Amino acid sequence: MADKFRLTLAQLNATVGAFAANADKALAAWAQGRAAGADMVALPEMFLTGYQTQDLVLKPAFVADAMAAIDTLAAQITDGPALGIGAPYWDETGHYNAYYVLQNSRVVARLLKHHLPHDDVFDEMRLFDSGPISGPYRIGPLRIGTPVCEDAWHPDVAETLAETGAEILLVPNGSPYRRGKLDLRMNVTVARVVETGLPLVYLNMVGGQDDQLFDGASFVLNPHGELAVQMAAFDEQIEHVDFERGPDGWRALPGGCVAQPDDWEQDYRAMVMGLHDYLAKSGFSKVVLGLSGGIDSALVAVIAADALGPDNVHCVMLPSEYTSQGSLDDAADIATRLGARLDTVSIEGARDAVEGALAHLMVGTKPDVTEENIQSRLRGVMLMALSNKFGAMLLTTGNKSEVAVGYCTIYGDMSGGYNPLKDLYKTRVFETCRWRNANHRPWMHAPAGEIIPPAIIDKPPSAELRPDQKDQDSLPPYEVLDAILERLVEGDQSVAEIVAAGFDRATVKRIEHLLYISEWKRFQSAPGPRLTTRAFWLDRRYPMVNRWRDQR
Repeated sequence: MADKFRLTLAQLNATVGAFAANADKALAAWAQGRAAGADMVALPEMFLTGYQTQDLVLKPAFVADAMAAIDTLAAQITDGPALGIGAPYWDETGHYNAYYVLQNSRVVARLLKHHLPHDDVFDEMRLFDSGPISGPYRIGPLRIGTPVCEDAWHPDVAETLAETGAEILLVPNGSPYRRGKLDLRMNVTVARVVETGLPLVYLNMVGGQDDQLFDGASFVLNPHGELAVQMAAFDEQIEHVDFERGPDGWRALPGGCVAQPDDWEQDYRAMVMGLHDYLAKSGFSKVVLGLSGGIDSALVAVIAADALGPDNVHCVMLPSEYTSQGSLDDAADIATRLGARLDTVSIEGARDAVEGALAHLMVGTKPDVTEENIQSRLRGVMLMALSNKFGAMLLTTGNKSEVAVGYCTIYGDMSGGYNPLKDLYKTRVFETCRWRNANHRPWMHAPAGEIIPPAIIDKPPSAELRPDQKDQDSLPPYEVLDAILERLVEGDQSVAEIVAAGFDRATVKRIEHLLYISEWKRFQSAPGPRLTTRAFWLDRRYPMVNRWRDQR
């Protein structure tokens, strides 16, 4: 009779610092695995503490509490499968990102992360020490090698484990989402499988943490890169994977393979999950936002309704003399389609009061952006008042194009605790609205159908802070602006490279200048979900004071 091994994969959502709650989730998954006859239950990297902890893990008290929680959890792992779970480990040799294997009420193995990522959103070299490459450990009939997350992105750890007797590779991960990440993970892990000839289990965390989204999408590969199991993206899931030993070694038996969503759906799900988890993990259940009748606030309202349910979304229209009847009608239309509350608060009286109070200091000057910004800041004051009074988090609605070039008012429309569109360029805002109108999924709490009125999608964007204002009065067409920004931000291209691609040099230089002088605004902006390789925060860290400009 062939040797068999059942591995239960727990793709779950942890909360940073919630040791007891995370341990309870782990214990519940272990009980589920035990009921299913599993030999081992595995959870992702740093699951006990949540991930990323950032500088919390430098606090001795935090690590001491985490290690005590591991001991408490180990005591509960008695008759049944082993449990693998990530948590920090400190001793006299250093501070480590570790993966613990618990069995028979004790720690039977502790694997230390060897390669520490220090790019993208990671800076683990300042948080942890590099551990030695650990050997495999035995659970029942199977010798398991565990490269921890980044260790699987380099060939040396997997090769060492294979040479020292590992029969499968179990890779616990805290791998954050960004567009196209699933294909990249698959390519990297297929390389490890080809090099070692071993099956590989890629187990990823799921859930939102600040700006980062962990998308799950865990999978199991057999030798030659054959996909045996594919778990869902963005959903918590527990999956039992069976391995059998045959003439050619251990192989995973074919299991469930969940179809993966396309880039548009993944981005939208990331924005919905990011908002939901940021609120839930911060203790909020309701939001308020300014609904202008424009496309950005419309999309934010829909994302919020999909995340929280329309009853928890409070929309407020704050018109001035420059607000068109079309905008008033469009705001009312989308609120009705959503089933969300819409109130109207005029800013005219407040604007007159502020301008009157400043009149003796501004006498002799002409109206300019100052008066426009007063309108935006008054809206921010009123929305923050509603947020404070009713305990709803204020959402800000600026897209990545606007945030990039500073086409937003600090302490005005930038006011808020979270920005679902922060990493979504304006051209993708339009397409995302069309995608949402054409698609509905069970995880969406807002109604199906054409929920964003076509009039909102089709009309020229405007801040409506002066008569007949259009965004393109101040900016290039968004198709041009976004193409230049993607080359400057995501591509790190020089001005000469962008001009060589067919763009006007004066326009490129102007966009470069706006990008650099707006850094101070972004430094104070609300967090938002990371969708690209260069989201504005940990991905791209620029000085606020910067006199350099590309002269090529």
